[in-house]
This record gives sequence, C-alpha cells and structure tokens, in this order.
Amino acid sequence: MPNCINFNEAPFLGSEFEHIKDAIDSKHISGGGKHTKLCNGILKKITGTKKSLLTHSCTAALEMSALLLNIEPGDEVILPSYTFSSTANAFALRGAKLVFVDIKSDTLNLDENLLEQAITKKTKAIIPVHYAGVSCEMDSILEHKIAVVEDAAQAVGSYYKGKSCGGIGDLGCYSFHETKNISCGEGGALLINSERYIEQAEIVLEKGTDRSKFFRGQVDKYTWVGLGSSYLPSDMLAAYLYPQLQSVEQINKLRLELWNNYHKNFEGLNIKRPFIPEHCKHNAHMYYLQFNSLEMRNKFIEFMDSKGIMCIFHYVPLHSSPAGKKYGRVAGSMECTENASNTLARLPLFYGMSLEVQSKIIDCARSFLAKL
Repeated sequence: MPNCINFNEAPFLGSEFEHIKDAIDSKHISGGGKHTKLCNGILKKITGTKKSLLTHSCTAALEMSALLLNIEPGDEVILPSYTFSSTANAFALRGAKLVFVDIKSDTLNLDENLLEQAITKKTKAIIPVHYAGVSCEMDSILEHKIAVVEDAAQAVGSYYKGKSCGGIGDLGCYSFHETKNISCGEGGALLINSERYIEQAEIVLEKGTDRSKFFRGQVDKYTWVGLGSSYLPSDMLAAYLYPQLQSVEQINKLRLELWNNYHKNFEGLNIKRPFIPEHCKHNAHMYYLQFNSLEMRNKFIEFMDSKGIMCIFHYVPLHSSPAGKKYGRVAGSMECTENASNTLARLPLFYGMSLEVQSKIIDCARSFLAKL
C-alpha cells in the first residue's frame, strides 16, 4: 500500500506569496536584501543574540562557526555521535579530529557528565546538539570554558531555563530546512553571542571580503581580506521565511498540541516516550517512540507502512560510519547512542496535520503496541 499519510509536510501559511512578490518587485533577489534583513532582525529579537546572519543552510552556519573558531588540523572537537553528518563535516573539513561522546538515555542529548573524560589539551570546541528541540544541559557544558557551538537545527523556538536555544553558547546554528518547524525549503542562520566574532563573521559571510563595512560607509571600497565563502540565501527564500518567523509561536503552539496528544495517548503502554526536563521548553519538533529491540522497531515501521502511515528511524551513529571512523575517535562507551539508533521510531508530525489524521496514526500505533 502506498503511503497516504506523509511523515512530514513543510509548513505553509499562505502569506509567503505576498512577500516573495515583494522581493521580486524590489529588483533585489540575491542575498542580503530587504527580507534577509527582516529575518535577521526577528531572529535577533526572539533569541537575544548579539548578531544574526541568515545562511543558505544550517550546514553553512556550522561551517562558518568552524572558520570563526579558527579550527585547524590537530585540534579536537567534541560532539555526540547521534546527530546528522553536517555537525561533523563542518569541523572535519577544517582538519579537526572528531571526538564522539555518548548521549543520555532520557533526552538523547550529549551527556554532559562525559565531557571531562573527553577533553584534552587539544580540545578547541564542544558542539552540543539539541535533539528533538529539547535543550542540552548548557550550564554544565559552559562550565568547561571551552568554545561552544550549539547545533540548534531542530530547536527554533526552544528554551533552556528561559534562554533561547542557539543563543546560549558562543555561536548557535539554526536550520530552516523543509523538515523543520520553520522552513523556506533550504536555509539556516548563524547566531553570534560573543562580540569578538561579529566582524570576522561578516567577512566569512561575504566571501572573505569587507563588503559589509563598505555598505555601512566605513571603507570607500571593499576587498578580499580573509577566508570565506558564499553562505547567503536568496532574498526570495528569506521572503518565504519571513512570515513564518513572524508566526513562530503560533506554529510551535499547534505542533505542541499535536505532540501533547501523542504523549497522552501513549501513556501507560509498554513503550518508552520522550522525556522533557522541567527547565526545558521544547518546540515539539518531533515525537518518537523507543522499542525494546531493533527487530520490534522495524516491525512497527513496517506495520505502520502497511496502514499507509510513514514512520522513520533516526540516526545511524556517526562513530560507526566509514567517515566517522576516518575522521574521529570514540571517548568511552556508546551504549545509549547505539540503543537509540536501533530502537527509535519517529511518528508523523507537521504543522497543518489534522486531528483526524493524527487519530488514525494513534489508533494504528496503539493497535500494534497492544500486542507487545
């Protein structure tokens, strides 16, 4: 049976067309236009960051972070193995040795208690990943006085002790990919929370030139002054993104209602549900279930597929991948990482999902779980 309930559908409000037309009418559709500036303004306001720079992807924001931290061959970067390849690629591209640490069994986030044993004299940065939009334990991570780059790809609109995810470490990286709560198809942002990185970040963003200074009238011409690349998105993409950023609270509120409905309906069953610490406010980026074995997880996904419902798993651990073995090393046991990879199944969750559709998903899932 073909899938009739998608795992994900990109958010769409309807007002995006108006802003895209405005971008076209402005005769400026390349990066850095009116809507790019508007998006950066909103991001700066909602996160409290010192500077926001819209990028064409979260991958780009991570790569910019590696440049800003002057990551070089011989440096070490600590990160979870349970994440997407972009988290690792950005630093491996600069020659860093990746040091993989295990995740916690409750939130599936980087285990802050394992950092001490992973840190060496070569450690240049720590990259916490806010999995499922639930914040890592940032206070403990920051205590090590090592540069912190938050991979907040899944955490737009999430908070840790009242502070916006992405706006806590030295640098933060957002994703506006089609699969995220707020989306323009492909997009991202670099949040700069430390003043010392702002000027250099503008240079990196502008292909290694001091073009930003030229636009502000600080220099009479701009020139190549350092390393950089083409990280800006088109202003038409920014125009699509702008109304969604304006509505981030509304979008996340509706997602949270769906998330809570899942959570309530799977309570008391023989299944592990997501855990949210009291001091964390999440954005309902995903809802997942954890089974007792790989075999049972796979049977669940196959069963749901037979009912026309697409569910997926998440992730193949980086430390076990060919590139992970080439560019990284493991610091300690990876038991929780491997268990999550083998047992987790994600349920459909997207803005615009009707309660009728969700009820079908819940009924089918519960019919499977009742047999466990």
